[in-house]
Amino acid sequence: MTVNQSGKKVTAASARAHTRKSKKNNTPFLFSTIMIAQIAVATAVGVFGWAYLALLKPPPPKVCGSPGGPPVTSPRVQLSDGRYIAYKEDGIAKEKAKYKIIIIHGFDSSKDLILPISQDLIQELQIYVLQYDRAGYGESDPHPKRSVKSEALDIEELADKLQLGPKFYVLGMSIGAYPVWSCLKYIPHRLAGVALVVPFVNYWWSCYPTKLSEEALGKMLPQDQRSFRVAHYAPWLVHWWMNQKWFRGLSIMEGNMAIFSPPDLEMVKQLSSAPSPGQEKVRQQGEFECLYRDVIIGFGNWDFTPTDIKNPFPDNEGSVHLWQGHDDRLIPLELNRYLAEKLPWIQYHEVPNSGHLLIYNASHCETILRKLVTG
Repeated sequence: MTVNQSGKKVTAASARAHTRKSKKNNTPFLFSTIMIAQIAVATAVGVFGWAYLALLKPPPPKVCGSPGGPPVTSPRVQLSDGRYIAYKEDGIAKEKAKYKIIIIHGFDSSKDLILPISQDLIQELQIYVLQYDRAGYGESDPHPKRSVKSEALDIEELADKLQLGPKFYVLGMSIGAYPVWSCLKYIPHRLAGVALVVPFVNYWWSCYPTKLSEEALGKMLPQDQRSFRVAHYAPWLVHWWMNQKWFRGLSIMEGNMAIFSPPDLEMVKQLSSAPSPGQEKVRQQGEFECLYRDVIIGFGNWDFTPTDIKNPFPDNEGSVHLWQGHDDRLIPLELNRYLAEKLPWIQYHEVPNSGHLLIYNASHCETILRKLVTG
């Protein structure tokens, strides 16, 4: 027996009875709390699931040749993983050609882009030209596991399917240059020569000094800086970011002409008078599979940086050229200058009074091709 604070005697039995009563009274409260917590968790999961499906998850691609998908109108080859790659051939027949060049298109483009390559030059140099739709673009199947490395492997297998021989030349433009860096890294033994034309740069390549890359990124339009950072730090948000209405997205997709320098604006004016055929096919399988994946992969974390690459032509049996427009507002020349300084086996060409579209100038285009095949 014990005595409580009021001086009353309390037996052990009565104390136990009081405890049982307190627990019994608390049971409904505990039950309600647990139920509320479970409902809150279920609601949060449901809201997140809805947000993912409605906002974050991209829609399935409309694959060419599939039920409800766009028709196949171009020649294609099937790769070992079952995907199809669409291509276009031009120039001298490959069986007779002296030089076989694979041209890799850039952002929001395709195998149907028209470069000012004259028939006189083709005949003089005996050039065969192969252009193809990169994975997810035009009429080439999307690649759900597309990566920097897969771009080089696609090129190698395409060349083998078309029997181009043990070696070939590659020319990549703008963001189409990151597949060229991939070729230099993963299939250098297949290359006869390389041209990187106004090549894409990743501001997060570790080979760049932090101050240099930050200053270069800071020169881009604010909306592009944000878009590049989303692609790098939160790639799972890219689909939502490109389609939300609160902030401006990637300038090139908006048609913002502020990204072009005066030489580029003049070239845009010339090109608009004769638009490339097939432009309507570029995004037909879905913007995520072509444009968004390009941005995610390009600005993502790579397994290497350009300065990790070794000279593919140690005996001068080929050459690597990097062409940079001095007035290019899309690609900061400081970053490509830096790479050329660190990789002395790259022949660096900084073209005055030229911007991002310099290859569409017939004179520049001829010079680029001549240098590519003759060194």
